[in-house]
Amino acid sequence: MPSEVYFSDMRTRAELNLLDKVDRLFDAAGFASLIDPGDFVALKVHVGEAGNTTYVRPQFVRRVVDKVKAASGKPFLTDANTLYRGSRANAVDHLRTAVENGFGWAQVGAPVIIADGLTGRDYVEVEVNLKHFQKVKIGSAAYHADALITISHFKGHEAVGFGGALKNIGMGLGSRAAKQMMHSDLKPQVITDKCTACGRCTRWCPQQAIALVERHSVINEAVCIGCGECTITCPVGAIRINWKTSPEAIQEKIVEHAYGVLKGKGGKAGFLTFIMDVTPECDCASWSDAPLVPNIGILASRDPVAIDQAAADLILQAPGLPGTRLGEKTSAPDKFRTVYPHIDWSVQLAYAEKLGLGTRDYKLIRL
Repeated sequence: MPSEVYFSDMRTRAELNLLDKVDRLFDAAGFASLIDPGDFVALKVHVGEAGNTTYVRPQFVRRVVDKVKAASGKPFLTDANTLYRGSRANAVDHLRTAVENGFGWAQVGAPVIIADGLTGRDYVEVEVNLKHFQKVKIGSAAYHADALITISHFKGHEAVGFGGALKNIGMGLGSRAAKQMMHSDLKPQVITDKCTACGRCTRWCPQQAIALVERHSVINEAVCIGCGECTITCPVGAIRINWKTSPEAIQEKIVEHAYGVLKGKGGKAGFLTFIMDVTPECDCASWSDAPLVPNIGILASRDPVAIDQAAADLILQAPGLPGTRLGEKTSAPDKFRTVYPHIDWSVQLAYAEKLGLGTRDYKLIRL
């Protein structure tokens, strides 16, 4: 059976603006039925890196907050800290960036709770027993929420082709250590010139694979399990982040983390996707490049696979815009493969469907 994906385009009028369309999509997709009175409802958002301007606008998020409250839920905005050292690598900087980008309580009507805590250590290990991971590390605030509504900005991505609902919850709600494990198939490496021999990594290593030798840390690769705890622990960035992996592997790892996020939700998950400002890069970039296609609209579904497939299809069908990363190839049938020719973005959809997270077969219902 095809999954239902609801769609509203960008056309508006005096009695129906884009904010009103968010309300209509929320109702049409039956999101209120996912919420029992008193439920803690996690709204997975991306507040944007400092300097980025194309994340989902706080005004849209406020409408979702209000709808959750009307359904007697207790909404909070959440995201996990980043692995890279930008403006959201710890909860203090993350919250400051959220406020600066318009996600203060006064604007959105709900608190922002960083899913994996102050420095990325507040997570729950969820057993998944899949191809790449036996367990995945999910930010505890998201894990303990009763229901989840994911608000995604659909855009390109330099590692996986595009970022949609699956990446938003898989990579987005994985702890900092989980992000290291998703991004790399290699073991961490110590930059000896930067190491201050503070010993934090040795104390936090769960395998006792790190020792202090000649005033710097040394990792025993034969014992190391590549969990990433040392990478996020080092206060001076002396344990190198390894980004090396294949586009296929990172997509599958993201999907396995999405599986872990959804495992305990009992079907109480909804997805809203904004196909607006479809930039080539993720909102983790500290800039926003020119959108590849015109603004298309907003989608809602209970199926993360179907909503990602529908969003990708709508973008592939849209005309490419001149003066963008598409260059002269504005008529190319696949905008994402044009920008990132080495990435087959369909891997994430096929693997998620294989794991039972949803179906790529969908029925687009226009509101």
